[in-house]
Amino acid sequence: MRLIRAGGPFRHDRDGIVFQNRERILPRAPRGFYREYTVRTPGERTRGARRIVCGGEPRAANPCYYTDDHYVSFRCIAP
Repeated sequence: MRLIRAGGPFRHDRDGIVFQNRERILPRAPRGFYREYTVRTPGERTRGARRIVCGGEPRAANPCYYTDDHYVSFRCIAP
């Protein structure tokens, strides 16, 4: 979370890309509102399934959600 709030630098080039909320599990928001970031998975050589998805500007106090099953479910981790 500190790295996200600081705006990086991130380990993966896809960190910070727009999360489109196709699953419609997260609250509705305008396109481009959500951004996704990789959470390291021990023993995984690729990005794995863990992500943090945050809404709005990274430095703002917007909601963030965690998924460990690649967008099947989320839990709010920051209001």
